[in-house]
Amino acid sequence: MELAAVAELQVLLEGAPLPNERSSLLRYALAEGATGEQIALLRRLPERRYDNIDELAEELVSVQPRSEDEEPRSPHEESGLPPGGDAYTRPHPESGQVCDLDAVSGGG
Repeated sequence: MELAAVAELQVLLEGAPLPNERSSLLRYALAEGATGEQIALLRRLPERRYDNIDELAEELVSVQPRSEDEEPRSPHEESGLPPGGDAYTRPHPESGQVCDLDAVSGGG
C-alpha cells in the first residue's frame, strides 16, 4: 500500500462528518469525486465506526510499530550505552526498575 494514496484519501475525507461508518464515508467520497483507487481503498476497510481520519488511515497502512512482533535492536555503537542498560533490549524488562546511574557511567 502506497502511503501517498492513503494520504490523498485522508485529504479527500477531511470534510466528512466524524465519527462515521465506512459505508457513509464511501458515499461522502463518491460525492467528493473520489478516484477509483480511493474507492477501492475505502472498500478494503472493515465496516465499523471511525472516530477520526487517522484511525481510518492506520487501518489501511499501519504506521505504528508492532512491539510484540519485533525483537528490540541494540542502538548503534556511535550512540553510546542504551538508556536503562541491558533492560533496553530485553523484550519484557522489569517495570519501574530504576537504573543505577553510577554503575552504568562507570562510577563517580
